[in-house]
Amino acid sequence: MIRPADRLNQIQEYYFSRKLKEVARMNAEGRDVISLAIGSPDMPPSKETTETLCQVAGQADAHGYQPTMGTPELRGAMSRFYQRFYGVTLDPDKEILPLIGSKEGILHTTLALVNPGESVLVPNPGYPTYTSLSKILGARVISYDLQADHGWQPDFAQLERLAADHDDIKLMWVNYPNMPTGGRARPETFRRLVEFGSTHGIVVINDNPYSFILNEGEKHSLLQTPGAKACCMELNSMSKSHNMPGWRVGMLAGNEDFIQWTLKIKSNIDSGTFRGIQLAAARAMDNTDAWHTEYNIAHYARRRRYAEEIMHLMGCTFDPSQAGMFLWGRIPDHYADSEQLTEHVLQEARVFITPGMIFGTNGTRYIRISLCAKDDRFVEAIRRIRHLFATQDPAIPHQ
Repeated sequence: MIRPADRLNQIQEYYFSRKLKEVARMNAEGRDVISLAIGSPDMPPSKETTETLCQVAGQADAHGYQPTMGTPELRGAMSRFYQRFYGVTLDPDKEILPLIGSKEGILHTTLALVNPGESVLVPNPGYPTYTSLSKILGARVISYDLQADHGWQPDFAQLERLAADHDDIKLMWVNYPNMPTGGRARPETFRRLVEFGSTHGIVVINDNPYSFILNEGEKHSLLQTPGAKACCMELNSMSKSHNMPGWRVGMLAGNEDFIQWTLKIKSNIDSGTFRGIQLAAARAMDNTDAWHTEYNIAHYARRRRYAEEIMHLMGCTFDPSQAGMFLWGRIPDHYADSEQLTEHVLQEARVFITPGMIFGTNGTRYIRISLCAKDDRFVEAIRRIRHLFATQDPAIPHQ
């Protein structure tokens, strides 16, 4: 009998992969589900970005294999981007590696840095891929807590205990501005992370795709921290900041040796990205400040107000200072867990909201609303949810 690899026993199908099948069935039945679940920007990239793609696609010599390490034009643009927005100087030939999306970088860096059986520190709550890919690759996942009363920042006393108990920790995942909680990046947190990684010989990688979304003031990068390049890297992505999720363009930046190790893995897995996408992405890196603020951020700010109204209608509470393209809220005490509330809203109001439990045990009492939906869909979602909760006693748990 043919059987799958044992590693499949360590994971489940990704939550959104499973749930979107159900939503598709509901839509096929004519139930018109409004999705406020996935962080897939629904607005287009800048006009200059798409024009560059079309122009390059029309060139006869643009369709061959491209360098696995990316074109010089894209690496140069990424270096300028980090200097312009973060004040970080990166050598485009040694300290930057373009990726086919930053999700790919989670796989490649883990392969490059962690042997089977060694340990990886993963935040709870946190992006599920940190955990699932670690398990697929045979690493041991060690969770560290993020809590609301600490502003969703790491508890460094706990981290020191974990490092003392596990001398084989090779990699630590952090994510600021944080997803799903919206916790903001703090220079003091980054300073302590660099100190922690240096002390214990742990590579710290900050996954940083949200610093341009409802994150007023200075943009923060882990690589701004003195000494960071000795033990740190950073992932970044054009999916959220430049409205390019389907283009699959990300980057890894930081320590030159770590970049070369990751390139050795990457070069054995993929054959580079289409030249038109790379040159268009390079053009997008030079978008004006006005494009980011007056166009992109203005839309998200308006939608954030809709999401806050939905939270209030469901009796949820939230921190109004959170950053990013989601709104993270705590559910009322009378619900058993977040999925009980989100399933009720999905089945009765036909609005799809993400239960926080998919991000870890510390997300059990939370839900997440995506801001990636048109205004009219938010208005309709508000109407449906208001009607649902106006016709029932909100103090009664819903099955």
